Amino acid sequence: MKYVDFVDNSYNPKTTDTICTFYVEPKGISLKEAAGGVAAESSVGTWTELTTIKPYVQKLAAKVFSIEGNDIQIAYPIELFEPGNMPNILSSISGNVFGLRALKNLRLNDIQLPKELVKSFKGPKYGINGIRELLGVKDRPFVGTIIKPKLGLKTEDHAKVAYEAWIGGCDIVKDDENLSSQLFNPFTDRVIRTLEMRDLAEKETGEKKVYMINITSETEEMLKRAQFVKDHCGKYLMIDILTCGFSALQTVREKDFGLV
Repeated sequence: MKYVDFVDNSYNPKTTDTICTFYVEPKGISLKEAAGGVAAESSVGTWTELTTIKPYVQKLAAKVFSIEGNDIQIAYPIELFEPGNMPNILSSISGNVFGLRALKNLRLNDIQLPKELVKSFKGPKYGINGIRELLGVKDRPFVGTIIKPKLGLKTEDHAKVAYEAWIGGCDIVKDDENLSSQLFNPFTDRVIRTLEMRDLAEKETGEKKVYMINITSETEEMLKRAQFVKDHCGKYLMIDILTCGFSALQTVREKDFGLV
């Protein structure tokens, strides 16, 4: 199959297809061929024609069904993806396709996943309405802050800044993503002391307060840290998904610590 064979403007996407919108700038080839190249390289095609393609493989080919200016839309059959495996999905639609030499620029602008794939992931345990129920805040926005400076505060001063934010009206205080378990503010000490100040703030204000503790680390260490938070009556976690990735986030979610 040639790149242009992956373009079919008459194709009507199925409800089970994953739809991706890309911005494409070709280099030395037509826009149609470039669009087909994106669909090919992110599904069953490659840079050259293959002799090993079978008829049943061709049915799995992604299809470019819309080209408007430099914006293209591609439909991916659901059979291309393993349910519950986000790295697999991303490896296809945002993997080595970005290394195509025939493209000057490529940007993935949007992904629409079918409900069949969405349901293969647990998703949020509580959701927005659930968090409102937990905090008893139903008719106003949540007010939150991030402790600053992001790095450098010792544990006692960190906890004091959190306490002052809570009694000053904040519902939520979170660690900065840069703060982990550095010597000046070790994770275990920070959890214990800041949660003590949370309890004090709740007692003084009569309101429920949130401390979102950064557990970002190697995956096994994150699980240990999540359990430590739970063991010390913490209720909330934060994970830097940009550095840990979907797999680490999914692992913590699947363990279901009962934390937010």
